Amino acid sequence: MASASSRIGAALALSLAGALAPVAWGAQPGATCEKPVYLTFDTGHMGVAPLVADVLKRQDVRVTFFAAAERTQTDGDSLDDHWAPWWKARAAEGNEFGSHTYDHAYWRADVKGAPPSFRIKPSAGPQDGKESTWSAAEYCTNIRKSSDRLAAITGKKPLPLYRAPGGKTSPALLAAAEGCGYKYVGWAPAGFLGDELPSEKFSNARLLTQALDTIRPGDILLAHLGIWSRKDPWAPANLEPLIVGLKAKGFCFQTLRQHPDFRAWIASHP
Repeated sequence: MASASSRIGAALALSLAGALAPVAWGAQPGATCEKPVYLTFDTGHMGVAPLVADVLKRQDVRVTFFAAAERTQTDGDSLDDHWAPWWKARAAEGNEFGSHTYDHAYWRADVKGAPPSFRIKPSAGPQDGKESTWSAAEYCTNIRKSSDRLAAITGKKPLPLYRAPGGKTSPALLAAAEGCGYKYVGWAPAGFLGDELPSEKFSNARLLTQALDTIRPGDILLAHLGIWSRKDPWAPANLEPLIVGLKAKGFCFQTLRQHPDFRAWIASHP
């Protein structure tokens, strides 16, 4: 009997040669999924977004996108009219969406006192690079702005979930977000796919091997739609081999709508 590693290698070779037909392991509604993983993408410069979409369609995989209005290679932002048809197409394919805050707003610190407020430094929008104090209501408004924009351009209501840029949060910040209807989504340690790391030190081959060796059922995986600083882009080079390799190990892909930690929250925040 062939070893697991040889079976994975064979599947990878077939896929990369273009000979592997799409396989219906993408967690269809009602399908049994005994070893689920939850692939998520945050926005970025969007340069690889069309290629990412091609891979997801070819592999019949649904994901959850967290969107902010980040600067793009098309001289606009990732939620502008240029990208609206791309988002609408992803909705039609059955993908899910959540907010990444509209201005990609990084939490820096809590501000002492009541009511709660926070030091926030956006990396997009009119306050790009400027740190200021936001009230809980202002932070919620920025979360909601992204969600509302996604709904407007896709015709699909995003999930009541959000991801803070950089995963930087505090208990007070998370409580504020939940108070206005948004639950935070992080990622599993093994699910950090490394596309933000320098390719000079963390090659795609190294990152792929690490992911296939360490990802476990139930993990939330994180990648981006383009990272400015990485010279050898992670996507799409690693995306299809990762999906094929995980499928060969018996994994299946689901969106966060199906994640057991978020089902009750989503149901109670229609």
